[in-house]
Amino acid sequence: MTLTAADFRALKALDTPTVCNALELVVPQRRLHGFNTQPLRCLYPDLPPIVGYVRTGTIRAAEPSFRKPEDDRAMRLRWYEYVDKGPKPSVILLQDLDALPGYGSFWGEVNSHVHRGLGALGVITNGSVRDIPMNAKGFQMLAGTVMPSHAHVHVVDVGVPVSICGMSAQSGDLIHADMHGAVVVPLDAAKKVAGAAKLLARREAVIIGASKKKGFSFEKLAQAMKDSADIH
Repeated sequence: MTLTAADFRALKALDTPTVCNALELVVPQRRLHGFNTQPLRCLYPDLPPIVGYVRTGTIRAAEPSFRKPEDDRAMRLRWYEYVDKGPKPSVILLQDLDALPGYGSFWGEVNSHVHRGLGALGVITNGSVRDIPMNAKGFQMLAGTVMPSHAHVHVVDVGVPVSICGMSAQSGDLIHADMHGAVVVPLDAAKKVAGAAKLLARREAVIIGASKKKGFSFEKLAQAMKDSADIH
């Protein structure tokens, strides 16, 4: 399914918890998966939500790749070529395979600028990031941790299925992320999310509005919940 610019704007106008709520209506079978279930640290919480097509890869950093230097360079170039191809905007999902994820960081000043230049809006990784003040402006980072060194960081594989803090994704998936975390949005459901979010907002407004009125009580809450449930 092809998404329009208007579809992207509609999704970007929502925060990630709202998208998760909407997906519970649109695709209820995904209620327990498709989002991170372990904490991700958002490095730039003031940035707006990002929505893009997933580019996936895996890295290690705790030991050398044991490849020849020219083979390491070739793999890095293969990664950059992959990032540059396919639909945009993109969001990078890079899984750290080390037993201690984040031992060394792939992400810092150089790679944030390179990936932003190749059309990526940000990165989501269970590994680490660094160079916080110098990273590309507007490039979002959700990571497992912050570390100072890149150690022996190297690309292991490109375009493979990944699992980031409990969230599984494949190359080409659509993802929504902000300061709260990330969620994979099924492409065939993406156009329905904004409408479902509006419905939920109308229902919630009844309860919130009642709670702000003088004399709010359990009885009034029960009535507000009944009125909310009647909104379709």
